[in-house]
Amino acid sequence: MRIMAQIAMVMNLDKCIGCHTCSVTCKQTWTNRPGVEYVWFNNVETRPGQGYPRRYEDQERWRGGWTRTRRGKLKPRAGGRFRKLATIFANPLMPSIQDYYEPWTYDYEHLTNAPLSDDVPVAPPRSLISNRPMKIRWSANWDDNLGGDVRPDPVLSKMSEQVTLDFEQAFMFYLPRICEHCLNPSCVASCPSGAMYKRAEDGIVLVDQDRCRGWRMCVTGCPYKKVYFNHKTGKAEKCTFCYPRVEVGLPTVCSETCVGRLRYLGVLLYDADRVTEAASAADERDLYEAQLDLFIDPEDPVVATAGLPPDWVEAARRSPVYQLIKKYRIALPLHPEYRTLPMVWYVPPLSPVVDALAGSGRDGEDADNLFAAIESLRIPIGYLAELFTAGDPAPVTAALRRLAAMRSYMRAVNLGEPPVLADAGMTDEDVQALYRLLALAKYEERYVIPTAFGNAPGVVEEAGCSLDYDGGPGMQGPFGEASGRPVPVSIESFHGLKQRQTSDEITRDRVNLLNWDGRGTPAGLFPPKKGNS
Repeated sequence: MRIMAQIAMVMNLDKCIGCHTCSVTCKQTWTNRPGVEYVWFNNVETRPGQGYPRRYEDQERWRGGWTRTRRGKLKPRAGGRFRKLATIFANPLMPSIQDYYEPWTYDYEHLTNAPLSDDVPVAPPRSLISNRPMKIRWSANWDDNLGGDVRPDPVLSKMSEQVTLDFEQAFMFYLPRICEHCLNPSCVASCPSGAMYKRAEDGIVLVDQDRCRGWRMCVTGCPYKKVYFNHKTGKAEKCTFCYPRVEVGLPTVCSETCVGRLRYLGVLLYDADRVTEAASAADERDLYEAQLDLFIDPEDPVVATAGLPPDWVEAARRSPVYQLIKKYRIALPLHPEYRTLPMVWYVPPLSPVVDALAGSGRDGEDADNLFAAIESLRIPIGYLAELFTAGDPAPVTAALRRLAAMRSYMRAVNLGEPPVLADAGMTDEDVQALYRLLALAKYEERYVIPTAFGNAPGVVEEAGCSLDYDGGPGMQGPFGEASGRPVPVSIESFHGLKQRQTSDEITRDRVNLLNWDGRGTPAGLFPPKKGNS
């Protein structure tokens, strides 16, 4: 047994309101740079929907993740070494910019420079890639609030036509997505240059910008399509799990700024020697339980002999992620059938069931009605099962029953009625503890993150990556985007902005309203006056 630690995340989908604050703050922090205009390390999808990029879940087309051979071994679905070598210069299994979306801005100068006429001037959209006028046909948020055509949803395509037609009227919910930082990452196995790696100390999957050669096999290998290609630097980029913040005990930017407080961060201990065995389960429906069996109880005496730092062991014992995933079993992995063993898990939404009951004239919070609805409303259960348990409805039903039991129990307590504990495999103490964790948990209870060695807790310095210095990889040459002084990449938290915001100097070349304190007029904020150069 080789015990290792992993920083994991759980999101409570019942609390996501689809405000996209997490997406915007992540964009401002990590991908507010040339070459990654189309990139969203964090995006919030409306389900049902096609997702971002379009139909990324269709692995028959994109060939992401792992597949199990007849001999019981795993191999990348896109092919082994010889296939990669044959297609290394022309990889056909990769989304195009149209599958993501062509990023655009608006020609605001036309509003001020247009000649006098009877018509009101407009700001037509222009491509951020070619700077040419364009027509907007798709975006990363096109399906928001069922605004798009949900029928191409790959998960819906696995269900009956009647379900597909009625599904949109049944319910919808929001699904925030980041890189899964998997235990068995297929993107790492797909990289020919060895630039993709999984950190041993905390399990975060990163890209070594110095070693990346831009083969883009990692884009194909990731079944969640959360590895992106920077078309300016020629390098792959992905969600970093805000490792400069995590190393000093601070949560990720998306977690810090989440309006609904639906994200939880904590440490999970797992047996690294059994990762391949768990990912090789013969039946896809057994992958959920196989991954659960990997996780080790932090109170187990064997943990004391694993050589882990004491603060990490203590963080694992207080981990909200462990409680939601292993103790209460209400958090589920996203698409375990990809066999990557994802480490961003989700509490399935109970609200669609409640809304369906309320719409029929019944009391949506009543325990008897809720339990009956969970058993009978096969549309949401079937869809959630395809998302989180490879089509097995049993774990989803069990999780929803626990959530329903907690909701009805606490409703009775708040109304002064005698609470009745429904049969969901929980005691009164479990219900109270789960309610506190999901509804009342404070900052330090939702984010239990130990610091890396040598770092002071809560202190974040603005640092850079290997692309941020003259002569860095991808920055050679006197022409084009790489010429001149590079634009710094901000990886700091809002706490770390104080010094720059109170400074008398504007240190950024590009106007970033997130970092602007309102004092002065930075160059480029307003169009130049006539007569000024």
